[in-house]
Amino acid sequence: MAVQIAGIEIPDSKIANEATELIREATTDLVFHHSRRVFLWGALQGERRGLTVDRELLYVGAMFHDLGLSEQFRDSGRRFEIDGADEARTFLLGHGVPEEGARLVWEGIALHTTPEIPTLMAPEVALVTAGVELDVLGIGYHDVSDEVRAAVTTAHPRPGFKQQILAAFNEGIAPRPATTFGNIKADVLAHFDTDFVRPNFVEVILQSDWPE
Repeated sequence: MAVQIAGIEIPDSKIANEATELIREATTDLVFHHSRRVFLWGALQGERRGLTVDRELLYVGAMFHDLGLSEQFRDSGRRFEIDGADEARTFLLGHGVPEEGARLVWEGIALHTTPEIPTLMAPEVALVTAGVELDVLGIGYHDVSDEVRAAVTTAHPRPGFKQQILAAFNEGIAPRPATTFGNIKADVLAHFDTDFVRPNFVEVILQSDWPE
């Protein structure tokens, strides 16, 4: 029987169940519970905004969005968002999901740390970001009631979440610091490593091989 949390039904399809199992095995409790909350917040924000969304695709996007932080990807040399997006796309295509659906999930994961742009895209993209923003940054915190927040965090608790997610970001990104160029994860490395030097966009331009 399908599980409902805060009025949102967790998808119970073969794809959704296998996605749950994969993320359960490949990530930590921290990432698993965060990812489920991201789905719930995203679905709730979708209802609030009057959006029609494929809940199964939204679920896979939410569940895979931080997979790229896992140890197996830390030497990839790529942004963790791309690692997770590629894994989700491969997973969906392997389950017979059309390319268009797999692409939407890829975009939702790849762009979930990029401010503003996802909000102008398809609901399957925009609502992954909405879920992440509510759970990590508190953006939209008051869009849901105290009762709804309690229901979600009872099902998927977040004790010590702020410090733990920052540590998880650092662990997943520190081995590939160059991937923080031009994105918000540079703030994480600067928080944990006082010797970290941020890539500087202006200096890249000024130090390029162009004479002027």
